[in-house]
Parts: sequence; C-alpha cells; structure tokens
Amino acid sequence: MSGIVDGPEVSALLGELTTMVGRADPYPRYARLREISPVVRADDGALVVTRYADCSTVARDGRFVHMPPDVLAVLGFPDWADRPSLRMMFTSMLIRNPPDHTRLRRLVSGAFTARRVAELRPAIGRLVDELLDGLDGEVDLVAALAFPLPVNVIGELLGVPAPDRAQFQPLVRDWTRILEVLTPEAVDQADAAAAVIRTYLEDLIATRRRRPGADLLSALIAVEEAGDQLSGEELLTTAALLFAAGFETTTNLLANSVVALLEHPGELARLRAEPELAQPAVEELLRFDSPVQLLARVAADPVEVGGVVVGEGERIVAYLGAANRDPDRFPEPDRLWLERPDNAPVSFGGGIHYCLGAPLARLEAQVALPALVRRFPALALAGAPQRRDSLSIKGLTRLPVSLR
Repeated sequence: MSGIVDGPEVSALLGELTTMVGRADPYPRYARLREISPVVRADDGALVVTRYADCSTVARDGRFVHMPPDVLAVLGFPDWADRPSLRMMFTSMLIRNPPDHTRLRRLVSGAFTARRVAELRPAIGRLVDELLDGLDGEVDLVAALAFPLPVNVIGELLGVPAPDRAQFQPLVRDWTRILEVLTPEAVDQADAAAAVIRTYLEDLIATRRRRPGADLLSALIAVEEAGDQLSGEELLTTAALLFAAGFETTTNLLANSVVALLEHPGELARLRAEPELAQPAVEELLRFDSPVQLLARVAADPVEVGGVVVGEGERIVAYLGAANRDPDRFPEPDRLWLERPDNAPVSFGGGIHYCLGAPLARLEAQVALPALVRRFPALALAGAPQRRDSLSIKGLTRLPVSLR
C-alpha cells in the first residue's frame, strides 16, 4: 500500500493552483504532484489525486458521493435553506445523491440522448454560420461565438426566449462561484444573482403553464403537474441547473480550444484542411485543456484509491485536468495531437454524475471549430486572453482575435 504524502512542497504546489498564474498553466504543477505521490493531503485535510486511474475511480465509484447540504451549516451557513444561491445549487441534481439524483436525472435524460442531440446538428450548423457571418476584423471570440452559440442552443432546447438569454452569463458566473468559494462575500454576491435567476424562471414557468410549448421546460412542467415525480422547487432548480450547465462548459471548451489550436499551428492547419477530423479533434482538445479541472467527493464507505484506503467521511479531490495529462494513460501527454488514438479524457467526469450535456457540448464544438478555422484562414490572437478567476473551471472571459 502506498502512503499519503503531505508537507511543504505539497502545500506550495496546491497553493499555486489557487493563483491566477497557477490556474493559467496548472500542468507542470500537476506533473510534480503525480511524481511526489499518487495521493497527497491538502492543508485542509482533503485528499488529492492526480493520476488518470485514481481520478476515474473517484468519478465512477458510487461509494464517493456529494456532501449533503446540511453540512453547509457546519461551514458557517446555518441558514443555507434561506439563501437563494445555496438552496438552488445544493438541492439541485448536480449535488444530490441517489435516489433523488436518479429520479431527477431520469426525467431530463431523454432530451440529451445521442440520437436527440444528433438531430440538432443542422440547427447548430445554421446558428454557427449566422454567428460567423457577422464577424470581421478584431473581435472578442467569447462574446461573438463561444458564449452565444451554446446559450442559444440550450436556451432553444429549454424554452428560454432568445432576447432574454444574454443576461445570464454574468449571473451564472456569480451563482456558480459558490461551488469553490464559500465566503460570506461570495455567497452574498451569489445570492443576488440567484435571486434574479429564480425570479426570471418563476415567471417563465408561470407563462409556460398557461401556454405550453414544444420545449423541455414545458415537458418538465407537465411531469410536475401530473404527479409526485417532481416538486415545484425541483422544477425550478432543475431548470436553473440545465440552463447554466448548458453553456458554461461549452463556452470554455470553445475558447480553450481556439487558444490551443493557435498555439499549435500545425494541428490548426490539419483541422482546416481535414474537417472530418472534428470528432477526434474535440476529444483531444477536451483532454489537452479541460474546461472542468476538478471534482470533489466524500467517501460514504471505505474505498481504496491510489494504494490507500479513503476512510468513511473523508473528502477527496480529483484533478481531472491532471488525469488528462497522465503519461501512464496518454503518451506524450503535453503534445496536442488531434488524431490521438485510444483517447478517453475524463473531462466530463464519470459514473452517475457524468455530464448530462456532454454529447451536446461535443457536437457544438465539432461543428463550430472547423467552421471557424475554415472561414478565417488568418485567424490570430489580437491581444492577451483574459482568464477566468476560478479553480475548478478553466476558461476565458475574453479572447481577442483577428479575423481578417
């Protein structure tokens, strides 16, 4: 059995990952943590794993669960149920464990099957063309493509009217920040954003009750009205989660991918010349610079990971971004190779919490990235990208490019 390692170097490396410099390029730090030990202990007592096999275990093994929301009281928020941001997030499908998670996921999973998502390809292609048609000169690609594409796709699927969608980018960013920062200031800011989201969705649900449409929100309302499968509060939190998650990951996937391709002009040229590489290319871009860098769980029962036993109640953090650069799983892991064989990144997690929208995110990137690089052969950076201030989400808030 291996041992758990802690100490000054581990503390320093994990501390660097919380800085903007460390977040911009975490991969050398991940590599050093892997060299030190398969399992290290953070200063707050949580275990940390960085190898592909161990991160996969944490993501897929049902004995690793989310902390129940009651723990928020111990963390300084005894009134968590009265805080809009905490209640909407920590009672949502994202955080809940079986059997509630199973019930809620089953109600919405039909909208995200591979077949249903594939049927969206023509509409996504038209939307990409419309967005690219309006671009010229120097633009912020996050504002021009990486955000409007996924927010309009998920907005259409869910039933959020087009004029209302753009307002949610800063609101969702403020709300979801509580997944990694639980200071009073962060929760106050998140509460303000969550209150706006909640009020909007309450009004939209009331409208859809009167005038149902052919959208997912109307379908969920029908389930809620038909019986005991979905409560009114669960309807609202599910709608909020689906809308937020529907664009957050894809926005960062698109922005990160463009930067990676621009930094590897040979691979960019290949994608431009061979758009049929889109599917393996997106898998490799997901691996190379994952939009989701970590996930956290608690052991409900003792589980062996990385040669050590994680005890019941112990917290563990799996760095997915590190797993995707594990040389034991991916030869030459720091090389961007669009045709990488046997590619299976853990960027969307795994197990029962595997990202429900993963097929949709993949499809949007498979359509948008080849179209972008073909349309603009002189695509280039026009300034320094602005990185998102987040530990778990690796992405950009601004990506200035030249499209001449």
